[in-house]
Amino acid sequence: MNPVPMALLIRNARVLTLADGPRPRRGAALGELAALDHGEVLVDGGKIVAVGTALEAPAGAEIIEGNGRVLMPGFVDCHTQACWYGELPALPTRAFSAVVDDVRNATRKQLAARLKERLGVMLREGTTTTEVKSSYGMAAEAHQKMLQAIQRAAHEWPATIVPTALLGQGNEGDPEVFSKMVTKEILAPVSHEFPGLTVEACCDRDAWTVESCVRLLERAKLRGHPLRVSADQQVSLGMIPEALRLGALGVAHLDVSTKADLTLLANSHAFGVILPATSLNTGQRFARAGFFVETGGALALATDCNPVSSPGHSMPLAIALAVRFCGLTPAEAIAACTVNAATLLGLGDRGTIAPGQRADLILLRHKDERMLAHELGGNPVDLVICGGAIQRGN
Repeated sequence: MNPVPMALLIRNARVLTLADGPRPRRGAALGELAALDHGEVLVDGGKIVAVGTALEAPAGAEIIEGNGRVLMPGFVDCHTQACWYGELPALPTRAFSAVVDDVRNATRKQLAARLKERLGVMLREGTTTTEVKSSYGMAAEAHQKMLQAIQRAAHEWPATIVPTALLGQGNEGDPEVFSKMVTKEILAPVSHEFPGLTVEACCDRDAWTVESCVRLLERAKLRGHPLRVSADQQVSLGMIPEALRLGALGVAHLDVSTKADLTLLANSHAFGVILPATSLNTGQRFARAGFFVETGGALALATDCNPVSSPGHSMPLAIALAVRFCGLTPAEAIAACTVNAATLLGLGDRGTIAPGQRADLILLRHKDERMLAHELGGNPVDLVICGGAIQRGN
């Protein structure tokens, strides 16, 4: 990891502070970026020290000229499956089982190395915090190996990685028998080695049933694990009410969720997480995020980076797709992948630009943040500051 650098002063930038608002942002507050034109941000000791105009730089501070470009919080990608081994095209026949086999045959060191390669690309494109799931472990040993690899990468990387144990997703053999085996034989060793880690289950046509998800999540809750759910990507099976009953922190995908379920989720404590790159790649419907926000929901936006259904890592692309197809404004999409995504992950020290916050910042090449939604492709980020350190060559 990089050492904490000397002080930094970013001058003459359009600063999207996203400060002085509620966490999480809901409704109209989601679109309030609290922008400061000709703003300056002073960073020292890995944290933001001051935000304003005409700030005084301490002796020896490095000066970065914003030249009117947008300075904003680093992206927080709160839903990914970025830990895997091997390479394959998107959506080939038996893609999931092929990835599972690759993970089984890979070492922890190999998994960590591949994850760090992907994280390097993500960091260069402005993602300074990412959640990573153990998506492809179909046995206790494989899940533990994946989570160990994720932790290893986290210790060797300047950005922040938040691991999640996605235990309920695929099936081998009879789905009912397999899901019961996971609950009885995989949850316990994972829980023992990783106490308090968020546990997730996926409820959908090609995943687990409502009953199987509930069984796993109820047992995980008894062991003290926070819960998350993926649901309604292909079909709506009624998982959202059960997720809320169990106290899940968030529900992801939501592509085919009914308005009634979206309203129920919007009026709860839980986040709705949309993954428009997955919708694009799989040809599914896009989540009605605009309706969810209008109904008062706490929305987060992520890439779902994975080799099968979302082989991409670009938060700017996710923003562009969310605006084009999910009914969001550019400002709402930006807040959904900064302050709201950080709040979902329990990280209250980032996602805004304010004194005392962790100095995870990105300087765009654009002077108008709406360009994040307008452009398709390319890297809009000129400079990444992670934990107060300028990232060069990662």
